[in-house]
Amino acid sequence: METVSIILNSYRRTRWFAEQHKAIKNQSVPINEIFVWQNKSDSEPIEQSQKNDVIFVDCNQNMGVWARFALALNCRSDYIAIFDDDTIPGTKWIENCLNTYKTHPGLLGTVGVIFGDKYYTWNKVDRLGWCKPNETVEKVDIVGHCWFFHRDLLSIFWRELPSTNQIPIVGEDIHFAKMIQKYTNQGVYVPPHPANDMEMWGSIKGEPYGHSAEGISMNLYQFGNMRLSGGQMMAMELSNAVDNGFKLLRA
Repeated sequence: METVSIILNSYRRTRWFAEQHKAIKNQSVPINEIFVWQNKSDSEPIEQSQKNDVIFVDCNQNMGVWARFALALNCRSDYIAIFDDDTIPGTKWIENCLNTYKTHPGLLGTVGVIFGDKYYTWNKVDRLGWCKPNETVEKVDIVGHCWFFHRDLLSIFWRELPSTNQIPIVGEDIHFAKMIQKYTNQGVYVPPHPANDMEMWGSIKGEPYGHSAEGISMNLYQFGNMRLSGGQMMAMELSNAVDNGFKLLRA
């Protein structure tokens, strides 16, 4: 039987952890193990009773979005699914990913992005998945909110290390897609998100939860001597990736 490990990422939106944890436990296929990476924040701590059946890693710093992919090296399953803390999957999401992987091996996600240029120009971006239901598997440039992949792809993710001045809170999604494109013959895909069956979706509350005030895209950050929005930082990462060989589907 194919086994699946889950990695949950907790930062400022701990108020949804119990709901997310329950959604993982209620998947239509068995889950082998659940890890939780907790970045330091001023949010309400996760209750001890909710940690009893997970492997919980409590970090005394905010290590951003990359650390969970390092934590994934400890997983002991065939497949790994890493979730953002605003992502509540339907009960058949992991089953959907396993079925999709049989015909479309690679990196799968619940929201996919097709860029119109390397500058992340918003009116040229096409997004698919929970935000725009797709009836069939769709190839995209990058995926986010949940990343589902075979454990072997961790060696591809870490084939090239991020630079020592890498912005820690963005860029892991672009990096993963770039590494798959550069080192494999696999692709990046969004499994079906049929409009009439939200249980197959990777995020069933993406609209209200994804736009919460804590979201990276909703805030400004100090980076060196610059104060940048989350979107500006993502655009910097995309532009740098394209300049270094990442080929976009439409641009």
